[in-house]
Amino acid sequence: MTSEVDMALIKSLEEVLDLERAALIQGDLDRLTHMVPEKEKLIGAINDLQVLDSDALVRVQQKVERNQALLNSAADGIRAVASRMAELRRVRQEFSTYGADGQRSEFSVRNTAKLEKRA
Repeated sequence: MTSEVDMALIKSLEEVLDLERAALIQGDLDRLTHMVPEKEKLIGAINDLQVLDSDALVRVQQKVERNQALLNSAADGIRAVASRMAELRRVRQEFSTYGADGQRSEFSVRNTAKLEKRA
C-alpha cells in the first residue's frame, strides 16, 4: 500500500505530465524546458519508493507514454521544418533543370539581383 507522501509525489508528477502535455499541444517548447528539472526530481523520488504495483503508477506510465509520443511528433515536425528551410535556401542559391538527355544542369543564382527603374 502506498503512503500519503508517496501518493503526493505521484500526484505531483501527474500534474507536471499534464502541464507538459498542454505545452506540447500548444507548441510551447520554451515552457517544456522549464519543466524538465521538476519532472526529473519527481521521477527520481518516485524511483526511490518501494511501491511496486499501484494504479496511480500505471496512470503515470500511461501519461509518460502519451507525452513521449507527442514529443516524438514534435521532433519530427521540427526536423521537417528544418529540412524544408534548407531546401528553400538551396533553391534561392541555385536553379536546376534537366536536359533532353535526362542530365541535371545547375545554374547559380545571383544574390544581388535588383530591379532598376528608369524614367
